[in-house]
Amino acid sequence: QRRYIMSKSDKTISENITEFENLVAWFDTADFSIEESIEKYKQIEKLAVTINKQLNQIKNDITVIKKAL
Repeated sequence: QRRYIMSKSDKTISENITEFENLVAWFDTADFSIEESIEKYKQIEKLAVTINKQLNQIKNDITVIKKAL
């Protein structure tokens, strides 16, 4: 079974989505600060790019499988 790993940290797409969701949820906490928000936003942007790449890879794999059927 193929694991959809695209990041240097070897995280699966599910792990990346969970991390993304946790970072977004941070903005709703009482710990919100402008200084930290800039860093969190940069992390969210990087994760979004990684997740998008992983989703495209999955889409390509599904297309290949469909053609094989």
